Amino acid sequence: MKYKAVIFDLFGTLTCYLSFREYETVLRKMASVVSAPEDSFIRLWNDTFDRQMKGDFRNDQVIIRNICHELNVPVEYEQINRAVQMKLDSVKRDITRLRSDAVDVLVYLKSENYKTGLISNCSHETPILWKEVPLVSVAMLVDVAVFSCLEGTMKPDPRIYQIAAEQLGVEPKDCLYIADGIGGELESAAQIGMYPVQLRVIGEDHDDDPYHEDWDGPVISSLKEVLTLVNEME
Repeated sequence: MKYKAVIFDLFGTLTCYLSFREYETVLRKMASVVSAPEDSFIRLWNDTFDRQMKGDFRNDQVIIRNICHELNVPVEYEQINRAVQMKLDSVKRDITRLRSDAVDVLVYLKSENYKTGLISNCSHETPILWKEVPLVSVAMLVDVAVFSCLEGTMKPDPRIYQIAAEQLGVEPKDCLYIADGIGGELESAAQIGMYPVQLRVIGEDHDDDPYHEDWDGPVISSLKEVLTLVNEME
């Protein structure tokens, strides 16, 4: 069987790995800026995570203001805006830290007439930043980018994989799905008929990430191995 499309996860797959500790560090700094108890702020922020990924909030100001209200912490607009900027800077840094082989892999796939897609669980900043330099070259190499915050659904809901396949004009069975494996995304891709492969790079320790998926299916250690996968199916 030859695949017709290769679909990638974004964070930790096309971009470099972001550890759960790094994520928490940003949230602790945001909590400090608004003078909120760090652990309580993180807990309430994480309680809204799925809603953030589904685009339920107009912006991060709303989330932070709601958290401070629930914690009975008085907060000024200037503090909220500083915390929001911290988060934006963090997402921008993460999304622009492309893996060194990401562009080469996408260029090859396009040269061989594979359709390319992206499925990302993300909040509202990501679709905007996706079009910015230096990601513009990557964005141009991806035929379809599906962002959870714009679709109102997130991985591992099978609907988001189906949306990507439909927009690419292919059946799920014709799709290779590459991801680092967070929150059951690989298993869900398999359930709708895609061929999921985990990217597990040597030296990247996912043990501290409570959402990382236990996966006993096929694994690659670099994005360049995607080229071997597609060539094996010629």
